[in-house]
Amino acid sequence: MKFKKFGKALLMSALSAGVVLGVTSCIQNYSVGYLYVTGTVTAGTSGNGIISGFKIDHNTGFLTPINGLPVSSGGANPVRAILIDGSRFLYVLNRGVNKEGNGNCTTADPCQNSNITQFEVGANGILTPQETFATQGVNPFRIIPDVAGNYIYVLDHDSPDNYNQSSKDGCALALGGVVQTCGDITAFQVNQTTGRLSLVMNNQVTSTLGGGSSSLTYFPVPANPIDFMMTGVAVFVLSGTPATGDSVFPYAYSPINGQLTVSQNSSQTLNITQGTAIVYGLGYIYVLDNEPITVNGVVSSQSQILPFTPIANGGLQAAVSGPIPDDANQSNPIFLTVENKGKWFYVANQGNPSTPTLPLSGISGYVINSPFQPAEIAGTPINYGSGGGSQCLVEDPSSQFFYTANAYDSSISGQEINEQGGNLTPLSQTSKVPDQYSLTGPPTWCLVDGRIG
Repeated sequence: MKFKKFGKALLMSALSAGVVLGVTSCIQNYSVGYLYVTGTVTAGTSGNGIISGFKIDHNTGFLTPINGLPVSSGGANPVRAILIDGSRFLYVLNRGVNKEGNGNCTTADPCQNSNITQFEVGANGILTPQETFATQGVNPFRIIPDVAGNYIYVLDHDSPDNYNQSSKDGCALALGGVVQTCGDITAFQVNQTTGRLSLVMNNQVTSTLGGGSSSLTYFPVPANPIDFMMTGVAVFVLSGTPATGDSVFPYAYSPINGQLTVSQNSSQTLNITQGTAIVYGLGYIYVLDNEPITVNGVVSSQSQILPFTPIANGGLQAAVSGPIPDDANQSNPIFLTVENKGKWFYVANQGNPSTPTLPLSGISGYVINSPFQPAEIAGTPINYGSGGGSQCLVEDPSSQFFYTANAYDSSISGQEINEQGGNLTPLSQTSKVPDQYSLTGPPTWCLVDGRIG
């Protein structure tokens, strides 16, 4: 049988189309995870904050809004949120508002109606509210889970002792001396089936006020806490003021019952006065500090990163590198994350809200060398231009993209990670998709969920 010329051409076209279809069918666009962002814009007339959500495209990093979101955060002024690995539950810490109805809560003008709201993560990333839980202290502002996801800890700026004149012994009993004001950590056990939280009592400290004897409902920490973090065996609290200087206070952590036990009687001073965050990553504890450092008599940076290794008794050993200068054009570092492969770490800098263009707000990146002597990655920092005021910094589950939520222009910024050098490039320059996405009002925190479906 012979084909005519037209028949041959038609057959070749069909074969070519089959080849093209076969190739393109292997290139699939699918979601690799969900990105959730908390924000302070109220949901309806409730006065509650909101949670926005986006699907992350595996190939491009493009963000698609999740149907049904934003939803109410379950309370006013959401400041942090966490997901427990492998869990279908998300928890939002709503700080509440003061008497004037704003989130500028202080010891003298404390937050009211704070709570933790539990959400179930359903199909397609939908969030369904479940229950709310109260912390034991006042002005809560940080929340973290343990590694196994069995316990959740909340850092309260003010313990009950600061307000209840009849219980002025909790701080002193736990911290020693005549201390009468302190912050605290509220601990919860997580029900692995329902996600429900139950209070963990402080079995290390017993109060005898009122003629009785009972365990404290919280774990006191030094006054004016700034941030806290957890390793597999300990909790470290960064606290202090510009007037007194900053220090780190350790608690030993038990994965069996969630108890926190004072591992040494005094805090470790850091010789800094403007600490902003404490973060754990790849065996190192990093303290971020927003003050100039001087090298050979010359001010070399507007902020710095202090790396430590944890040692016995909850102490910290300064890394051989010493303080690491943040990029000279950046200020107010608020978060640090080590990328999933352990090659680089990145610092989110908020900048200055009164002068958001100088110093700039952006991401500084560093190569993790061995021996530990981090060097800034060529091509960083990544500045945000009209954005800025970073509230968070997260890596997507596929280890391809970084995202920040920016307060100054209510946006999300997306960057692609260069697998060879670790430098970050705006998504618009790599995948030809937007690298900035609008939010409904200023964000406060963000997190990613790699559990799809």
